[in-house]
Formats: sequence, structure tokens, C-alpha cells
Amino acid sequence: MALDMDQLRRIFYEECRENLEILERELLSLDPDGDIDLDVINTIFRAAHSIKGGGATFNLNEISQFTHVMETLLDEAREGKRRLDSSTIDLFLKGGDCINSMLIAYETNSDFDHVLRDALTDELNKLLDSGRADKASPVVADEPEPSTARELEGDGDWIVLFTPHKDMFFSGNDPVRILRELFELGVHCNVECLTDALPTLSEMEPEMCYLSWRITVEGHIDIALVEEIFEWVEDECDLAISRTQKEPDEALDVTASSAEAEPVAPKPATAAKPAAKQAATKSDAVSSIRVEIDKVDNLINLVGELVITQSMLTELSQNFSESKIERLQAGLDQLLQNTKELQESVLNIRMLPISFAFNRFPRLIRDLSAQLGKTVELVIEGEQTELDKTVLERITDPLVHLVRNAVDHGLELPDVRADKGKSETGRVSLYAYHQGGSIVIEVRDDGAGLNKERVWKKAIEKGLIHQDTSLDDLTNHQVYNLIFAPGFSTADVVSDVSGRGVGMDVVKRNIEDLGGHIEVDSEIDVGSVFRISLPLTLAILDGQLVKLADQVFVVPLISIIESIQIESERVKVATGGVELYRLRDENIPILRLKEEFGLGESGALDKQLLCLVEASGNRVGLLLDEMLGQQQVVIKSLESNYTRVNGVSGATILGDGSVSLILDIQGLMTGFLSRVADTNSHIAA
Repeated sequence: MALDMDQLRRIFYEECRENLEILERELLSLDPDGDIDLDVINTIFRAAHSIKGGGATFNLNEISQFTHVMETLLDEAREGKRRLDSSTIDLFLKGGDCINSMLIAYETNSDFDHVLRDALTDELNKLLDSGRADKASPVVADEPEPSTARELEGDGDWIVLFTPHKDMFFSGNDPVRILRELFELGVHCNVECLTDALPTLSEMEPEMCYLSWRITVEGHIDIALVEEIFEWVEDECDLAISRTQKEPDEALDVTASSAEAEPVAPKPATAAKPAAKQAATKSDAVSSIRVEIDKVDNLINLVGELVITQSMLTELSQNFSESKIERLQAGLDQLLQNTKELQESVLNIRMLPISFAFNRFPRLIRDLSAQLGKTVELVIEGEQTELDKTVLERITDPLVHLVRNAVDHGLELPDVRADKGKSETGRVSLYAYHQGGSIVIEVRDDGAGLNKERVWKKAIEKGLIHQDTSLDDLTNHQVYNLIFAPGFSTADVVSDVSGRGVGMDVVKRNIEDLGGHIEVDSEIDVGSVFRISLPLTLAILDGQLVKLADQVFVVPLISIIESIQIESERVKVATGGVELYRLRDENIPILRLKEEFGLGESGALDKQLLCLVEASGNRVGLLLDEMLGQQQVVIKSLESNYTRVNGVSGATILGDGSVSLILDIQGLMTGFLSRVADTNSHIAA
């Protein structure tokens, strides 16, 4: 099996990002003023160590050289020679960001900010130099760190017995590279190749390593420099180092046990830049999911069951007779059951805990708190709640915007909070939980809350509502929804962090594009709650099939409240010709879908079907010709295969092979209620 270096490199990219997440998470967990947790320091060191080593293995020299300086500082911290204060932690966090930007550059064959990298390297070196008692020269990024490891007693030469495991090549490591590094130490080395384990030619596998080496190194060198060269392959070889005058039983065994090892690559004369302007784009980066082995095993078992059922049906199809009908029906039922289980298993593989999105917020809160002069506590609950990977990726940016708003304009300054009798430490909370077939995410703050009167005045000022609209004419929900209007903001001064309302229209649109909706609750001096409801997956939808003229459409079941036959006496016509249906003391606007899609005239409303749907707290009745059955449908993107169509979120293929459009309830309602608002000079939904 040939080694696929591109695949190995992609695996490193994934593992590097995981280590960067560990680095950031553990740095944020440190208390600069409290007792130092050595386990946390060691975890941070191992993450940096692995990043540095992997970068060197794949010749990503910008990453390995930069991380080497960070690793040196961390090594001093874990040895108790340096304390990680708040400013040092901040510097390490910036360093992690810099490594991530370099990683993206390598992935996409693009460039990164070399000026920023050099400036951070200088800061790290100054910090390293300031902490040394002897004020030695700072560590530069492309030179090995002077070792402080112990020397073995004696004056003889070093004897290194290096026996790679047979499968070493499969990890991308090469013994020749290790030996070359040894020679670069600048001391005399005598290398003897041992061929005792070499099989006959007929038994040899060309991708296995059968050789080992006995290396004699001049004894005046620090043993730690020799050890460092072999660190990256510690768990892929048998290694023993001893002095020539020592007895064999006193040999130093440094056989590896740690997985966080460090590779050593030949050091180039000049650091290569990752940006050889090639025709590569960000699409080169591969999106992937790490899947638990139990999920994969379950999937394989289900495929096996499916194959058995298929074989049974194939056998029945041969010389089919009426006597086999019962067995055929049983086989089809089994096929249906297998298909359902397979579908659920595949969807389960795509499900990830929302902690993947929540994990970035401790860092965000820390940075914003320092920038704004506020003390903020972050509370996270329900981080193991799972949702589809696609939804998870697309909800992250809206959540970031909401959290930034909560800290910047939701929470008051400490002295203001103290004057109100509140704790000087503000609180931002993130909650996630399942509700029905959806996932609900709440962003809460215990800040000043939204001022209804102020929002109302701003809306009139910007022409979002008619000048004659009084505050008493609007419900709390209608007032709070105004902050999602494009360009709306109550901030007196627009900061570089956020402005409550600035960009909130984009937040709402992004959430609605996912088939979700957002609601706002607020109370003066108590705080605000932004509640987001999202579908668990974008791949499959529980739908209600409905008929308009001769076409079948799909209405998402999650949007449907109830369906009724219209009683004509309950229908009223409001100003501007808008039809309203009176149901349980509520006037519900009627949307004639036939006319909306240009499929003809609906005619008189008497005895027609009205399907009540809800989105973002608003209700509308959809006028239908006929309601058919309910079924799960596989969603196909209309935008990527054709173009974006207003009121349509996607398409699906029905059992008879026909294509059916899936209605975008939120989009339909937004357009319809906006027209109603324009007609009546009233508020838009």
C-alpha cells in the first residue's frame, strides 16, 4: 500500500486544529493569580509540542519554527522556572491564532501575515530573554533549544542502538532523516547498519523497515540533544543509549511511551514560505468528521442486513409465482425497516455536539472583557446537545454576533451595575436543548435589557413604522422584532465590537436560511434572551404533501399548527383587501398560495382548506386545494442545482419519481406580511 502524503497531511491539519483548541481551552482555564495546575501546563505543552513536531515532519517550517519558541517558554513553565501571568497567557493565545492563520495558508497555498508572525516571535523572544537569570541570547525560531536535560556520568562515547518498528514508514517517518539530523549536531558519528532482521528477497515486503543501526557519537555532547532527535519516533522504535564504559545492564533505556512526540526535520537554510502562488483555493481544504467506531460498526451491520434482504428479494424474483407473494411482502417490509435504520444511522454520523460551536466563546468573552473594561462570567449548559454538522457550521457566526452584542451593549460597566444593586460581574449564558424535532439555543445576558420606547422612537426615525403608530399599538414581540430590520441600531456610538441591532438582519436571515427562527424577550435592568430554534438536520425533512392545481408541494410539518375547513362567516376583509380568518379570538391573515405561485385563481373561500403555519411568532393561513399524506423527504438544494426561488427552500423527489418543491414558510410569510404592512402602513413582521 503506497503512502498518500496528501492524506497524511490532511490528517495533520485536523490534528493540529484539535491541538490548537486544546491549547486555547487549557490556557483559558488557567488562573494567573491562583495555584498553578501542573497537569494543565503539561497538557498545553504537549499540544504545542505536537504542533511543532507535526509541522517539522511535513516541512511546514513556518509553523514548527514559530511554535518552537512557544514550546520553550512552556517547558520553562512546567519546570517551575516561569509563571504564566495574564499577559503571557494573552501572548500565547495570540500565538495560537497566528499558527491557525499559517495552517490555513498551507492548506490553501495562500499567504499569511508575516509581519504579525515576526512581531509575535519578537515578543516571545523578549519574554524568554527576560525570564533568564543569565540573560542569555534569546531563542530564535529556527535554532534548536539548548537542552537542560541530565548528563550520564562518565567520559566515554555514546552508543545509540536504534531499531525502527517494521511499520514506521506508514506514519510518514524515515530513519534516514533521523540519522541525518544526528550528523547535523556537528560531532563525529560512526554509523553501523545492522541487517540481522533482513528477510530473504522472496519474503521481503518493500514498505516494511527491516534495518537497525548502531551509532557511536562523541561523548562530550549533551545526551539531551541526542534524545531530542529521536523524540518524534519514540513510539515507533526500540531505542537504547549508553556510555561505552557502562555495563549493558546500566544502559539508559529511553524507549518511547508518549504519543505527543516531536518530529525532527532537516533545517533549511532559509524558511520556505507556504505561499507559492499556485492555482489553489480554499476549497482544497477538506471538511471531515471524526466518527466513533461504534457508529461505524452499526452502519456496517446495517449494510450487511440490507445485503441479506437484497439477496432474498433477488432469489424470490427468479421463477416468481403467486405462492411467493407472502414472502415477497415480508421481504419488502424488511427492506423498508433496513432502509429506515440505515437512514437514521447515516444521519447520526453527521450529528455533532454543539460544544464544537460553544468552545470558542470562553476566548471571545475573555478578549471582549479586557477590551471593554467589563468583568464577565460565561455560563454554558447543554453543550452535548447534538445537531447536524452543516447546521452547526452555519450557526456559529450568528451566535458569535449575538454574544458580542450581549457583552458590548447588553451588559453594563461594573460601576453602573453596582449603582443598580447588581453584581459587578455580568453574566452571559449559552443554553442548548432539544424541543420537539428542533434544537433550541438561548443567548442570555443579565444586562440593561431593551428599552421599548427607545426602540419605538428609532423605528419611527428610520421609517420602519408609520409616524402615527403609537407604542401602545405594538406588542412587546413586535417592538423587539424591529431590531432585526436592516440598519437598525439603538447604539449612540458604533463601536468596533458591535452595536445592538447592527447586522442583526443578517443574523436573522442566516437563521431563517437554515429553516429556523429567532425570538427576543427582554426586561429593563433584568436582561435579554435571544432564542433560536433550528432543525436538527438539513438532509431530511418531515413533510406534509399538499396539492395546488395539478402540482404537489411539501410543507414542513414543524411549521404546521393545524388544518381546518374554512367557514365563510369567519372570513373578514381588512383595509387594503387583506383577508383575515377569525379563529379563537385571533385574526389570521390568509395567503392564497395559488396566486402566490401563479397557478391560477383560488376562487371562493367557502369550504376550502386552510393550513395554519407559524414562523418567528407569526401565524398565517395557507389556502390549499387538497392535503395529501405525510412522509419524510430528502432535501435537495434548489439554489445549487438551479437558482434561488423566493418562497421555496429546496426540492425533493417523490416515490413516483416526480419533483416536488419544499415551501419556505418563513420566506413566504415574511414577503406576504411585508406586503400587508405596506398596504396598511403598519409594522412588518
